[in-house]
Amino acid sequence: MVSCWSLWKAHMNPTILDIKGFSSYQNKVSFPMMGLLKSDTIINMENNLKKSRTKVRHGFCITTNCSCKVRYHSSPRAVEEDPSRALEGVIPCSANYIPLSPISFLERAAEVYRDRTSVVYGSIKYTWIETHERCVKLACALNQLGISRGDIVAVLAPNVPAILELHFAIPMAGAIICALNTRLDPKMLSTHLSHSQSKIIFVDHDLLQLAQEAITLLNNTQTKPPLIIPISDQLNPLKHDYESLIENIKETNFPIVKPHDECDPISLNYTSGTTSRPKGVIFSHRGAYLNSLASVFTHGMRDMPTYLWSVPMFHSNGWCFSWGVAIVGGTNVFIRRCDPKAIFDNIVTHKVTHMCGAPTVLNIIATSLTTSQKQLPHTVEIMTGGAPPPPAILSKIEKLGFHVTHIYGLTETYGPATSCLPKPDWDSLTVDERLKLKARQGVKHFAMEEVDVKDPITMESVKCDGKTIGEIMFKGNTVMSGYLKDLDATKEAFSGGWFRSGDLGVRHADGYIEVKDRLKDIIISGGENICTIEVETVIYSHPGVLEVAVVARPDEHWGQTPCAFVKLKEGVTLDGQEIIEYCRERMPHYMTPRTVVFEDLPRNGTGKVQKFVLRKKAEMLGSLT
Repeated sequence: MVSCWSLWKAHMNPTILDIKGFSSYQNKVSFPMMGLLKSDTIINMENNLKKSRTKVRHGFCITTNCSCKVRYHSSPRAVEEDPSRALEGVIPCSANYIPLSPISFLERAAEVYRDRTSVVYGSIKYTWIETHERCVKLACALNQLGISRGDIVAVLAPNVPAILELHFAIPMAGAIICALNTRLDPKMLSTHLSHSQSKIIFVDHDLLQLAQEAITLLNNTQTKPPLIIPISDQLNPLKHDYESLIENIKETNFPIVKPHDECDPISLNYTSGTTSRPKGVIFSHRGAYLNSLASVFTHGMRDMPTYLWSVPMFHSNGWCFSWGVAIVGGTNVFIRRCDPKAIFDNIVTHKVTHMCGAPTVLNIIATSLTTSQKQLPHTVEIMTGGAPPPPAILSKIEKLGFHVTHIYGLTETYGPATSCLPKPDWDSLTVDERLKLKARQGVKHFAMEEVDVKDPITMESVKCDGKTIGEIMFKGNTVMSGYLKDLDATKEAFSGGWFRSGDLGVRHADGYIEVKDRLKDIIISGGENICTIEVETVIYSHPGVLEVAVVARPDEHWGQTPCAFVKLKEGVTLDGQEIIEYCRERMPHYMTPRTVVFEDLPRNGTGKVQKFVLRKKAEMLGSLT
């Protein structure tokens, strides 16, 4: 149902106008009026649409003196009668329909949890009523700076209170938030600023030089550079910074700009670019609202949890927890850098109940020095995703007092889309068997309509045998609106009526899906498909290995062979042949790496291994045979 205010301005005496048929031709709409008029009426919609910014789609149109059901068709033919017309007395109006938006989470939190602590960052603490007031002032300040509906405002900052506030304040000004990766180089940052046409960029004080270098590059193009507003360190405040912007606003009655349509954009997220050039993914208010609810539910959050921020907010808006924690009146605990000591210290000091992180974060915690670790006062729920977690890491992290929920999703699915929901009968399994099951990607959450593993050519679902590989596909309200300024890429991603993830996987007999590889990462050696994740899992189990990534190395005889890039634990010495022999004892020989390279793994800002970098290195090694 879509609210389209003031679409028709014609004076109509009846309060309710039912429309049986609807046809369109050359921007004119024709419909029979059910006896109210003796002949078809033609309404030229062109002028009205220009004035009211409305969209024609299936749903309702409502005006001050009439409401009518709308069904739009591109071909001039009558449509079947809507079965819901039999329900007399239905009047869609503002009393029973308000566009969904995460903005409402903050408004409710300020009312229901007003004196509950919302933010903890060192010595800084705010309550939810204070956070709401700061966001309203910030939205007002943005409005005074010329920001209006549909503008894009960028943020370049680590996990600090300002980026949480901006996730609410920017949409409250009617604008679109674009949280940028803090690990970008100046060239890529300038590319994102140019592509998004951001009018303002809020920049953390540690990242000002990076932003200024990007702006310098931007000045060499025809793109107008954004206004930089620094987010100062409280000990060393800068003139005209983020805090002064809020302090200069004395009024708190700024009228919040709500979306006209819940499908209006709320955020722009650039993909991490593990396989190709990053793309700008558009989130809607509706999708963000629904996925925030789903993320909170999946993480097992109840009223007033304490959430430690260890997943970057520039990664799918912090998996939608940037909005979601407000749903349950939680406390957001911030750390600038994700190191083991800070994690354990904050868990103990603030009684943290929940946190999230990529498997890299789990690995950092699991392999940290005992001097950094502390006895946890209670079990801490930790949600992980972004890459399949090796069972060996899951085992170590659980022994430290964490309970792991494994989720799976992409930027295009607002972050989490599935979770590996544990089953009671898993408790009777051995530890190794249980951890292997927990490493699967699982089943859809309640806000995702459909998840399937399909043959990408025929679009038929694969067998639920845990062996037949297909492409993982999604359909539902928590799938992106599209790629900014890239209609071809959007059409390609949605071809066949599903969102194509590019991930290869299988579906098991119990319905749980399991990712096997990225479509571009699969290795074909002598006609055999080799899933790099399976090879990596075996190498990860070696007690001396800290990190591993496997890619294809070209081979004149076999076509491709597995090439393993390995980072060893501190103080461990191994050679490549030892790794190869270890693998040969635990997997089919054709899957065993033929090449082992010891070095640090390149990662993007969200912690994912940049396999395209490693593929180039493997290509430069040339053929083994």
